[in-house]
Amino acid sequence: MSPVRPRSLLAAAVAATALLSAAAPAVQAAPAPVAAVAAPDIPLANVKAHLTQLQSIATANGGNRAHGRTGYRASVDYVKAKLDAAGYTTTLQQFTSGGATGYNLIADWPGGDPNQVLMAGSHLDSVTSGAGINDNGSGSAAVLETALAVSRAQLAPDKHLRFAWWGAEELGLVGSKYYVNSLGTTERSKLAGYLNFDMIGSPNPGYFVYDDDPVIEQTFKDYYAGLSIPTEIETEGDGRSDHAPFKNAGVPVGGLFSGADYTKTSAQAQKWGGTAGQAFDRCYHSSCDTTANINDTALDRNSDAVAHAVWTLSAGSVTPPAGTVFSNATDVAIPDNGGAVTSSVSVTGRTGNAPSALKVGVDIKHTYRGDLVVDLLAPDGSAYRLKNSSGSDSADNVITTYTVDASTETANGTWRLRVQDIAAQDTGYIDSWQLTF
Repeated sequence: MSPVRPRSLLAAAVAATALLSAAAPAVQAAPAPVAAVAAPDIPLANVKAHLTQLQSIATANGGNRAHGRTGYRASVDYVKAKLDAAGYTTTLQQFTSGGATGYNLIADWPGGDPNQVLMAGSHLDSVTSGAGINDNGSGSAAVLETALAVSRAQLAPDKHLRFAWWGAEELGLVGSKYYVNSLGTTERSKLAGYLNFDMIGSPNPGYFVYDDDPVIEQTFKDYYAGLSIPTEIETEGDGRSDHAPFKNAGVPVGGLFSGADYTKTSAQAQKWGGTAGQAFDRCYHSSCDTTANINDTALDRNSDAVAHAVWTLSAGSVTPPAGTVFSNATDVAIPDNGGAVTSSVSVTGRTGNAPSALKVGVDIKHTYRGDLVVDLLAPDGSAYRLKNSSGSDSADNVITTYTVDASTETANGTWRLRVQDIAAQDTGYIDSWQLTF
């Protein structure tokens, strides 16, 4: 996982057409969909065997697998050989960072809808100070073994499957940014989702789930609920790993994380076991991040969760369960006696129209709420009045839930909360708001 620091500049992007012709080969017609087929158990021994190989590569190449070093290229070659033998179409995407050549490895499984591409990926590079077996051999090995399981099962999903191993993540998400930036608008629109796995075998593990796309998030939560393992929302590394460029480009993202250099609390130790007051990974970005720095139970569970998500999300449309919340907690200032402002929420994964009793939760901080006019805007621009202004309503804040009959509106798309202050002398901001489908 990349540290919190200024990101390296990307090298100039290659032409999108050259990338797409290599990374998205013509796909074969897929057999009947297999939505009812459960994901296989991913053998822990196989995942650990990949980690042993990555450790050997690091040991033979100066102790690391970092960008621009021989250990990284040897890691790419190892993964690529496994995928080529399993029937994937693999592509090495080359870029430059810090004066050194880097590589992304892209692997396409034949079949599936080329206009609905599900990706799963992880960064393959380490820092220069160590072998990077948890960060991020763990994610790389689990994704590799999941891809090999797809081949063993001869999976024929509805969506087209693409796996990726990114270079130079530790220098600022360089490889994944390069890939996303090299895609044209049309190709980006074909990405139905991106699943990211960065550090999933931490020695003092937690079970963290990204809270980005609600469908992907629920898929992972359902898996862990089946094991009676509580999860928490991942916050330690938010924006620090390779899902960020995809998310910024509007692609639905999600993933798993077992913790880095933050300290496990007493409550977390009670919930998950392990040692309170100790980092989830004491060897984070250190020379001791070796094969001895892995918790087998966490690696096994998370590897199975990778496969569960790939099997589930690639098998046609997945509708979020009833009661799914789509929200935006980014503050938006409301100008005093000024123009209207909006805050957006993107709804994905739904089928058909919005409900006739759509719940709109609003939290607006304002010193005189009577000044405010509040509307809900549907994806097609239709406006639903939630609140009128009132000179007699002198209380603070608008914190309530409105019910809207939105049954004539398509559910999926960008919904907006529009707020305008129509009188002078009082100020405020949109704190957060949400839609419950």
